[in-house]
Amino acid sequence: MSDQHLPIRVWDLPTRLFHWLVVILLGVSWLTESMNLMDLHFLSGYTLATLLLFRLVWGLIGSDTARFARFMQGPTAAYRHLSRLHRREPDTEIGHNAAGGWMVLLLLALLAVQVGTGLCANDDIDREGPLAKYVGKAWSDRLTELHSINFTVLQIVVALHVVAIAAYALLKRQDLVRPMVTGWKRMPPGMRAPRMASPLLAIGVLMVAALAVYLLAKWG
Repeated sequence: MSDQHLPIRVWDLPTRLFHWLVVILLGVSWLTESMNLMDLHFLSGYTLATLLLFRLVWGLIGSDTARFARFMQGPTAAYRHLSRLHRREPDTEIGHNAAGGWMVLLLLALLAVQVGTGLCANDDIDREGPLAKYVGKAWSDRLTELHSINFTVLQIVVALHVVAIAAYALLKRQDLVRPMVTGWKRMPPGMRAPRMASPLLAIGVLMVAALAVYLLAKWG
């Protein structure tokens, strides 16, 4: 990499924390379900729901690189980007690239399905989600099955995401992990740093999301 490349802050702390906390919580959710630790499984699910609500709002009012409107591009742009995957090119993407934006959207959609079905699921013994009584036993059973199927799909998509990151590292010599850890990326001179939203705004959004999920769990 050229010595002329300069460090630019591309990811804010809230977006990075969301990313890595979701990784941890997906593992916790799988482990607690496997070990029948349902109290912890529910807690993990409620935390995921809080983070998901936060991320959806943050995608509208957060930092530039977190906003859906800034990184979502059409399918044609994503295809063109993937068609050049084998080419070793300098990394000039400030945030998500055209293909990465669609991966983010897919992962968020799958997380939403996982959380939504979990809220309506039951274990046929003594535990059920806070919305199960509203959808009825028959629909709760269907959504419980979908909850299990969707988690398998989610695991597959996460695996593809990891493979894609490895492909960028091997084929293009682009490190996508370090910026998501540190928030900084070395970019060619003249590239404008994205606007970062206030951390206080992020805290406010997170508190509202947490309150909404708490009320849902308490009075659902």
